[in-house]
Order: sequence, then C-alpha cells, then structure tokens
Amino acid sequence: MPMIKTKDGTSLYVKSWGTGKPVVLIHGWPLSGDSWDPISNVLADNGYQAIAYDRRGFGRSDQPSEGYDYDTFADDLAAVIENQAGGQDVVLIGFSMGGGEIARYLSRHQGKQVSKVALISSVVPYMLQTPDNPEGVPQATFDQMTEGMKADRAKFFRGFFKDFFGVGMMSHPVSTELLDLAWSTAMQAGLRPTLASAKAFATTDFRPDLASFTVPTLIIHGTADKTVPIAPTGRALAKAVPAAKLIEYDGEPHGIFATQTERLTNDLLSFLTDNPESGVFNLDGVPAEDRQEVLDEITAASMSTIPV
Repeated sequence: MPMIKTKDGTSLYVKSWGTGKPVVLIHGWPLSGDSWDPISNVLADNGYQAIAYDRRGFGRSDQPSEGYDYDTFADDLAAVIENQAGGQDVVLIGFSMGGGEIARYLSRHQGKQVSKVALISSVVPYMLQTPDNPEGVPQATFDQMTEGMKADRAKFFRGFFKDFFGVGMMSHPVSTELLDLAWSTAMQAGLRPTLASAKAFATTDFRPDLASFTVPTLIIHGTADKTVPIAPTGRALAKAVPAAKLIEYDGEPHGIFATQTERLTNDLLSFLTDNPESGVFNLDGVPAEDRQEVLDEITAASMSTIPV
C-alpha cells in the first residue's frame, strides 16, 4: 500500500497516476482521494501526474486521536508534495474543505513549489456566520450536524449526501449507486476525525491567509450549493484575491465533481494548459450579468475538443 509518513508520524495513503507536471488533488469531507478518480484518470491521460491522498482520519490513512486542524492538514500536504513531486512545481486543486488546506499551505509554507491553485466548492475564506461575516452559515446549523452524527452517523450521512449532490423528489443528478458509494466512503472514516474535521472547516477563518494567494487561482462553485453556500465562500474569495477568477455553475449543488464531471474536467484542463479558448481569463469585456451564459457556451463548445 503506498503510504507516506507526515511530520508527526501519521501514515497517509497516496496514489499517483500518470507522468508529467504534478497536480495534487485534495478531497472534501467526509470522502477520500478516490472521489477524484474520474478526473485524476483524465489528467493522467493528458500528460499530468495526478496525485490524490486520503486526509488523516479518512479513507485508508491513519486515524490518530489529534491533528484535525488546518495547521496540521497543511503540514500533511507539505509532506505529500515533498514525497511525490520530486522537487517540481505543483498545481493544487482542493474540493470543499480541501480548499482550506490550500489556503493554509500557501501562508504557512509560503506557497513553496506551487505554481497555480484551483478551489472547487471551497470553504475558503470563512464558513461561519459572524457579525463581520453575515452571509455565513449559522453556528446552530453546525451544532445540528454534530448532534446528528453523534446520535446516528449512518442515518445522518444518508440525508447529508442528498443535499451534497442535489438529489430531490424531481432531481436525480447522480445515481443511487453513487450515493451508496459516498455513504460507504464516509463510514470508513473514524467518528472522532469526522467530528473534528467538521469543526475545523466550519470555524476556521482563512481571511488572514488570503494575502498568500499570489499565483493564478481558479474558483469554481455551484450557485445552488446548500452544503457550502457560494456567497460567503466562492464569491467572497473572488472579490478578495486579485489573482482569482470565478466560474459559477448555475443551479449546481456542492458535489460538482460528480454532477458536472466533464465540465469540471474541461475547466481544470483549460486552466492547467492556459488554453485561451477556454474563456476562463478573457471575460473583461463581457457584462457581469452575461458572463455565466458566455462561460456555459464556451465550456459546451470546448468539451468536444478535449478527451474526457
């Protein structure tokens, strides 16, 4: 089993597919690195080294009692980069709470070896509702999540993943089998890591880390995300980081890696290759109210030229 040791001796499961420029993919809560598999596979086929790892406490990695804070998570990411990238510059792609690892790594490790970053449905800059973050999520919501997990974690995640993937009475963007897979992956994690990590992403304020975003930054977020609402996260991050560009997926839920796999893969490949035809960085002359429509048209046209 491909395991590496972190600074505090915790073993992390890491897998690397393909050769070329290293791209490190950081998964969301409460999943594992396997959630990136469809995108990692395409990256490997397109000349990249796709590196995905299971966060401590999740998947096949160790489940220590402590260490579920973003300083430690960032140090774990540093260990992955050092072990896997061979001294090369890397691109970091973080989903959901994985965006927090990127923010803290950039500040805590001075962005060492990082050439670009992408944050997908990310919790950055700040999830919690406070007087100076009024669009955030109320503490009561996180308290209810904690109570639900402590009372019956298995039942809690059955409901949680429906919102995560936008499943409703009339909406079925993912299969029942994928919901089952997500649930079984969540149940691999330990209860203590699951609770502690939820507290970390809910309460960590990444606003002091934002000055460290000095490399090209892509932000992708669904406008119907109920798990990590776009207003205090994706949109706030885009306003705060000069190097950032935001693509909004209209009407999409949190788990866009599954509901919009091809579109997300295309947007990431365009970002990695600096493809000017992608439209990611040439919207300056487009009125704000028309940008999403233009992005949708560009993505639909370019998807036919990039193998997925």
